[in-house]
Amino acid sequence: MNWYLKVITENYANFSGRARRQEYWMFVLIQIVVFVLIVLIFSTIDDFLDLNIGGSILGIYLLGTLVPWIAVNVRRLHDIGKSGTYIFINIIPIVGRIWFIVLVATNGDIGQNKYGPDPKGSFDDEIEDIGRPLLEE
Repeated sequence: MNWYLKVITENYANFSGRARRQEYWMFVLIQIVVFVLIVLIFSTIDDFLDLNIGGSILGIYLLGTLVPWIAVNVRRLHDIGKSGTYIFINIIPIVGRIWFIVLVATNGDIGQNKYGPDPKGSFDDEIEDIGRPLLEE
């Protein structure tokens, strides 16, 4: 849930930098769960109370999360060294969507790339500490 809130609050319209796989997939997972919950809850309410507000609520939610959805996709593409314009690959029917899923599932570049530092952090300090005693007395 923290990853979802980070995308929604801290990085709402942040199209620069990089997003690691965990941030991307946790956002996608929670988006799907919220979508399904809205559909289930409001379809039940619509049936019992004879209201038609479920589609409106879902539309408002999807419009409210459209910008962070696009931003996290662009930042995820930056993490693998691709331009944000690769998001338009989704326009190609079937093949484009599969290709995009493969891209966002790919491990990000290790270390800094032209879009910013590695979101997983640098392990250079840890590598330099290998073999050194833990406690110097």
